[in-house]
Amino acid sequence: MFPKDETAVVGVGSTPYYKRGASLPQTKIEMACKVILAACEDAGLSVEDVDGFAYYSGGFDTGLIAQTLGIPEVRFTATLTGGGGGAAGSVGLAAAAITSGHANVVVSLMTLQQVTGARFGAAFASKGGGTYSRPVTPEMDFVTPHGLFAPGQMFSMLAQRHMHLYGTRREAFAEVAISERENAVNRPTARFRDRITLDDYMSARMISDPLCLFDYTQENDGAVAVITTTAERARDLRKPPVYVSGAANGSAGRWGQAIMWMGMPDEYFASSGHRTVARDVYARAGVTAADIDVALLYDHFTPMVVMQLEDYGFCEVGEGGPFVESGAIRWKTGSIPVNTHGGNLSEAYIIGMTHVKEAVEQLRGEAVNQVENAEVALVSGGPAPTPVSAIILRK
Repeated sequence: MFPKDETAVVGVGSTPYYKRGASLPQTKIEMACKVILAACEDAGLSVEDVDGFAYYSGGFDTGLIAQTLGIPEVRFTATLTGGGGGAAGSVGLAAAAITSGHANVVVSLMTLQQVTGARFGAAFASKGGGTYSRPVTPEMDFVTPHGLFAPGQMFSMLAQRHMHLYGTRREAFAEVAISERENAVNRPTARFRDRITLDDYMSARMISDPLCLFDYTQENDGAVAVITTTAERARDLRKPPVYVSGAANGSAGRWGQAIMWMGMPDEYFASSGHRTVARDVYARAGVTAADIDVALLYDHFTPMVVMQLEDYGFCEVGEGGPFVESGAIRWKTGSIPVNTHGGNLSEAYIIGMTHVKEAVEQLRGEAVNQVENAEVALVSGGPAPTPVSAIILRK
């Protein structure tokens, strides 16, 4: 049984969010240490209190961080498998470490410095560089002959299938991009703050049909850290505790790697791959979609927001397009505000960790675009690639 509400997020910290390459001459470790210190300050903890690390999407050299910051002892360090699919799950991993007695104060962290790592955004797909320019592996033999080299090309296949099966229109994808940009307009931290219209969207260059420029996440440098500890200790710290009510990490086995595998069964080919995780995280937290006040959904590509809304039960499968087009995800006026910080698409792409930070700020009542009376937040991670993850946080 998941240790519901036995742990809490108590600190968050972030660097500025930089245009790709603009974080230099800082190093990734330098940015990592800066945000850990900022999260400790936010929580009212000393860095010497930190004794655990819960990573995802490649992880870090824990020993280097510990020696740089002067952490006395590391009692737990682990990394989830997959890529951005572990963003929310890293907080669940921290909670598991704490409740099992492995550590007391655990950092979850993401640092990006795109010139020293892979490229995932629109430029990646249009220029062909990055991770997927490696020699072809046996499993990639099934997709590369069809021109599927980059994530955007692969997710466009899922989007096309959703459009074919359910009549979903590009206007739904446009609404995701437009509403998230609207949320970013008044956020000083956001990289993109100029409003976009439906005409802007429809006239933007096509990259991988049906995905145009505004459907793709941006490329950024920067770092975000969050700190989790016991609920008992959290009550005595600087900020109101945000309790971890539920967490799940995984996916349907036949969903496979998702973006490097087009052999999923048709029943969930045109989905985000989150249905099993949604079932588990709701059951562990004892909530349903109706209880969620704000949803921070992984938005590396706009169609995956539409499909996650279905997989998490905010609307029926196949109805995501009309649901989004109705304005349901808009802050203030919608039934379920989505990515109130602007998300990966407009605030910054730090592989999903900005979503965790925004959820914490919403539940503390500190968010720039505050959802009135927000008490329960859903945060998802992935697919990019699977396994995916989700957490339920509450006041």
